[in-house]
Amino acid sequence: MTSPETPLRDPGAAGPGWRIGVLYSRSGVSGTTESQHFFGTVLAVEEINALGGVLGRPLEPIAYDPRSDCEEYRRLAARLLLDDEVNVIFGGCTSHCRKAMLPVVERSNSLLWYASVYEGFEYSPNVIYTGAAPNQGSMQLAAYLIQHCGSRIFLVGADYIYPRETNRIMRETVEEHGGDILDETYLPLDCDESDILEVVQDIARIRPDVVFSTLIGSDAQRFYQRYHEAGLAAANIPIASLTMTEAEVAEVGPALCVGHITAATYFNTVATPGNAHFLARWRERFGDRPANVYAETSYSQVHLFARALQRVGALDTRKLVQAVHKVGFDAPDGRLSILAENNHCVLTPRIGVCRPDGSFDIVWESGVPVKPDPYLTAFGLDEFWLK
Repeated sequence: MTSPETPLRDPGAAGPGWRIGVLYSRSGVSGTTESQHFFGTVLAVEEINALGGVLGRPLEPIAYDPRSDCEEYRRLAARLLLDDEVNVIFGGCTSHCRKAMLPVVERSNSLLWYASVYEGFEYSPNVIYTGAAPNQGSMQLAAYLIQHCGSRIFLVGADYIYPRETNRIMRETVEEHGGDILDETYLPLDCDESDILEVVQDIARIRPDVVFSTLIGSDAQRFYQRYHEAGLAAANIPIASLTMTEAEVAEVGPALCVGHITAATYFNTVATPGNAHFLARWRERFGDRPANVYAETSYSQVHLFARALQRVGALDTRKLVQAVHKVGFDAPDGRLSILAENNHCVLTPRIGVCRPDGSFDIVWESGVPVKPDPYLTAFGLDEFWLK
């Protein structure tokens, strides 16, 4: 693989291009997840350039691998903005890496496109948030678990802001509706095998109705493997997650994940014309590698950016943000649009159950797209109770 210090430029670009930064990890603890972000971005850039680019000029990506390290994210974001003279970055997955980039992005008045589910409670005029806010997945998942799995819940997560804040929301929501959080434990990123085994043993001893996991990347994959090896199964104690997608399931092995639950705004089983086109192009480009919500969201946000850029005709942050509020894109998961009041995306929450082939049966989806409420001003489970 190319060194993280080496820019990756579109070899088909000719003439003056629109330079954009791409910061997704291809290695490290979140490498599997962030590679999906990267591939979705690549697919969109190639599609746009094959159609003549934007206003006759190709998108010219400059990409680095931050290796799942928040300090590398900060350093490489600064390198893109200062040395490479880029002012639009597509990048970031985990919240601690987003927050490492944010001061650099804001100081330079640049624009970050962030395509990951996150814990909410943030707004920046220099960020477009295309991933799900808590009211577009977390709340619906809490309702589903109480209604269909039981109210005795075990929380396990990685030790950084996204899992802790997401688990806080889950705890408050479950307890508000008479449920019990039986335990809440956190493991360091890239944790020891003994840490995972200890959590699995605790779950086997406590016997909750369901486990809610906010472990990520390779740690989550090892957790599902050790869970299966311990004789625990979805039929008795399912694992629910916001981050265990088709790509992670493929790494774990679908047979080990059957029956486990994920809430996301996209599964590759979504039945829309836009998804049929997306998957056809995806398979043509990447073969049997499964597409997931990270790939789809990253792909869609690049197309949305291209529409805003076409309106503005310049990489002007203020004008691009204004323009993105006025454009839309028929994404694989539905119509994509950004709210002017908070720069977050209108999305359709869905809940899926993993099946033997590694895809997900969609067991519930919102009847209408849900406006983002990143600060949970309408906090409370009643409006999310699943019909």
